[in-house]
Amino acid sequence: MDGATASERARPVIGGETVLVRPPKLPAEAAPAAQRMALKIVHEDADLIVLDKPAGLTVHPGAGQPDRTLLNALLAHAPALAGVPRAGIVHRLDKDTSGLLVVAKTVSAQANLAAQLAERTMRRLYLAVVQGDPPASGTIDAPVGRDARARTRMAVTQRGKPARTSYRVLERFGQAALVECRLETGRTHQIRVHFQHLRHPLVGDPVYRRGTRHAISFPRQALHAAELTLVHPSSGATMTWKSAPPRDFQKLLARLREERWL
Repeated sequence: MDGATASERARPVIGGETVLVRPPKLPAEAAPAAQRMALKIVHEDADLIVLDKPAGLTVHPGAGQPDRTLLNALLAHAPALAGVPRAGIVHRLDKDTSGLLVVAKTVSAQANLAAQLAERTMRRLYLAVVQGDPPASGTIDAPVGRDARARTRMAVTQRGKPARTSYRVLERFGQAALVECRLETGRTHQIRVHFQHLRHPLVGDPVYRRGTRHAISFPRQALHAAELTLVHPSSGATMTWKSAPPRDFQKLLARLREERWL
């Protein structure tokens, strides 16, 4: 106060003094740790990494998963990613969704890929197994936002952001169907929410299958990011990668095919 340090005890003031208050420093947030974990990398160059994420791996640390995430594994694989926001992660997959995901290795590549997402020029195809017998094809155009009744869930709501999912049925099993989905936007849980909205929720979905009768048993949502197409940030070449569904997904399809003929 007026150049002097005030004591801890109350100090009377006369008036006209200048008081400078410095708040205590908050503890610095710990930087994510690099943790070596197996990664299935399908492509890597100076600008980007394309990997095939297994179901069960969380992409980014959060309250329920502080470490052992894809981000931690990326920092161990490529330490320079510590200098790129979110360790280069451009888009996410839900923990229990498997498949292709792109990571930028430089800030400029990350900006380029983020722009492709925003401009909807990055093509992402998913395979999903849904309950029931949906129409042969269509586009689900319904805004997605936080569920007002449960903030951890998403829902189709007029307060949400625009969301579009195009789909076509690839195979029918009577009680379920294999569907190819194309994301035209990238809202949280978009495919899962949109198919619940159609009353054909994803098989195994622990969150968005409520009210489904005779649900088919599967330990996670049956959703796989099967194809990714983008323009390379440096070369300008259009590149495409494909990923076959993992073993558990293929076993589900085999079971549904067998049951179809019983």
